[in-house]
Order: sequence, then C-alpha cells, then structure tokens
Amino acid sequence: MLNQSIWTFPLLSIVVVKLVFTISFPVRSETPSIDLSPDEIEESPVLQRWIEKIPDVSEDIKNDPSFRTRIRLGYSHFPSSGDAGGFNIGVEDLFIGETGLTVSGDYQASFNGDRASVGGDLRYYILPLGNYINIAPVLGYRYIETNGYSTDGANVGLRLMFALSRTGAADISLTQSFVSPGGSEEVGMTTLSLGYALTENLRLSTDIQKQNSTNSKDSRVGIVLEWMP
Repeated sequence: MLNQSIWTFPLLSIVVVKLVFTISFPVRSETPSIDLSPDEIEESPVLQRWIEKIPDVSEDIKNDPSFRTRIRLGYSHFPSSGDAGGFNIGVEDLFIGETGLTVSGDYQASFNGDRASVGGDLRYYILPLGNYINIAPVLGYRYIETNGYSTDGANVGLRLMFALSRTGAADISLTQSFVSPGGSEEVGMTTLSLGYALTENLRLSTDIQKQNSTNSKDSRVGIVLEWMP
C-alpha cells in the first residue's frame, strides 16, 4: 500500500497542474489578425484570397494551365506552291471558363491566290491543365483551297501539347487531323509548332505543316509573332 501511495500522489499532482494550466491559459484557435491597411489588402488579390480562405496550393498548381492563350500574326511560305509567300492570323487555345475546353481558329493565304485555308476548332484537354504534357481531341470545321483542288468539311483529330515552361515561355505542339474524313476529298493535316518567349507577353513561333490529299501533297512553313494576354 505504501508503494502505491508513493506513485499515486505525484501522478495526481501532474493531472491537477495540467488542468489548472489549461483553465488559466486556454489555447487560442482563431487565426492571428494581419496588421495591414485596407488599401494594401485591396490592392492584393492574393491577400484577399488567403484572408477569405487558405487555398489548396497543390490543387491550384495541378489545375492552373501550363500553357497560355496566344493571338497570332505572321508570315507563311508555301514551298509546294511555287515558293509563294503569304500570311497567317489566328488565335490558339482560348479557354472557356476554368475547364479544359478551348477554342482555336486561323486564316492563312498566299499572296498569289493559289493557297488558302480557314477554320476553327474545339479542343478538350483530357489531363489536368497543370501537366507539362497534355492531349486533346480536336473537332471543328475547315476550308482548304489550293491551285489543284478545294475541299471543306469537319476537321477531326488529336493534339499533343508539351509545355516546357508553365509560364508559356516555351512549348511544342503536334496536331494530326483530317478534313472531311472518310470522303473522296479527305485531306490529312500534320502541324508541328514550336514557340519561345521573347518577353513576358510576346513569343516567336515556327509552324511546319503538311497537307496530304489524293490530288497532291502540299506544305507550309510559318514564322509567327504571338501575343499572350
């Protein structure tokens, strides 16, 4: 009994001390206030977001697009059409809301009138937008005209995007599509694009495109300035 009493008293003393300390100094659960002026908070969307709710940074990185919308204007060279020169204009990957769905469109033509192509596409990027590699089915419409033939119809294909930098500083894309697939005037289009940023919002891009039909095989090379809003 004596040994039991010797051990019981110290244990009871520890429990009492902890209880008194908890009552006297309760743990504060509220978040400390931020000592900033209303103007400083108003000028910082990041601070406003963190004050309202602490964001899930890993989830943001996963879903924040690793590539950006590009508005394009450039020069086109058509080796298969007598080395004719021309121009191209368009927009790439205009995001619809916070989804993987984008809208793209372009117009390209030669100055001698032998070549023209215009169309628009919907692309849906399957993987999380923050990935450095992504893939998107392509569905749209395109009209193609050359000095040998003309065709138009649905444009169906697949696009691979390799984002070498999350800021849009550099990326590579490869698109394979078919205009009027399954028809007698089907045209296969393969486009390889490489882009590299010159400034935060301006890039230089190179396009290499092949058009294959039953009538002829055509090609185009483009040098394009891209503005990223």
